[in-house]
Amino acid sequence: MSWVGKRVFVTGAGGFIGSHLCELLVREGAEVTAFVRYTSRSSDGLLALGSPDVRTAIRKIHGDLRDPAALHRAVAGHEIVFHLGALIAIPYSYVHPTEVAEVNVMGTVNALNAARDAGVTRFVHTSTSEVYGTARTVPIREDHPLTGQSPYSASKIGADALVDSYHRAFGLPVTTLRPFNTFGPRQSGRAVIPTIIGQALKSDEIKLGSLTPTRDFTFVEDTARAFLAVASCDAALGKVLNAGNGREISVGDVATRIVARVGRPVRIVVESGRTRPEKSEVMRLICDASMLRELTGWEPQVTLDEGLDRVVSFIREHPDWTDVTRYEV
Repeated sequence: MSWVGKRVFVTGAGGFIGSHLCELLVREGAEVTAFVRYTSRSSDGLLALGSPDVRTAIRKIHGDLRDPAALHRAVAGHEIVFHLGALIAIPYSYVHPTEVAEVNVMGTVNALNAARDAGVTRFVHTSTSEVYGTARTVPIREDHPLTGQSPYSASKIGADALVDSYHRAFGLPVTTLRPFNTFGPRQSGRAVIPTIIGQALKSDEIKLGSLTPTRDFTFVEDTARAFLAVASCDAALGKVLNAGNGREISVGDVATRIVARVGRPVRIVVESGRTRPEKSEVMRLICDASMLRELTGWEPQVTLDEGLDRVVSFIREHPDWTDVTRYEV
């Protein structure tokens, strides 16, 4: 599908994946409207780090997913909606579960209603591999049981079910993309890779929670391409599709790879305050993205090592990006 001239609306556009997706859409020729969470500083979030030509091409609307009228006005006139807006930090969901549920569940209802009223041709919803909980079988396929091991993952299970219901009940043309752990430049210090790199560059110690959980990391540009791939694929309508590399690596091994890159001796220390509750920790995630590959031809292009090098370079260029003196939630 050609994206030239397509009127595209992106929620969560000021976030990590959302900002990269907006950039890709602009470069593909789409007319992009970015829905960015309002702050008193009128911040554009991570869109501000994009190149000037991309930033000026994006129309920005500040608001809140919990405001149905605001979304209804903003979505009107668009053809395609990418719904990435959510509160995503798992530790934050332990502290503020009600807010997380309101934004992730009711915010999704509001986006669905706005898209339905606008008569969009595609609504691409963002899920997360966290909805699977600790893997019972590997690699994880889309039919793996869902387990809400944190308030965040439970809120996303609810949002995913609502998206599916709008397809079944109202014929809304939806696809749910379920990325496994995405990483890359601009990711906040609450995520494991930037927090490891920030500490490795600035401190003699890397403080982490459990080192044994495994994750399947995908570079952010590959994840952004997966969004475009599913939005362009009629065979993906009504489906949930995983996006990931299909390779797992432990948190401890990621830290070891990063230490080797920074060129200085750094100790890896387990700190109890960073450890998730035992029944909430997801111990193993590894993706089966065969359905996404078969339907769209999508393949990840950036290796873990290449991606780590690019994140190290980004944080070297932005030395204040992470605060190593505190644990980000």
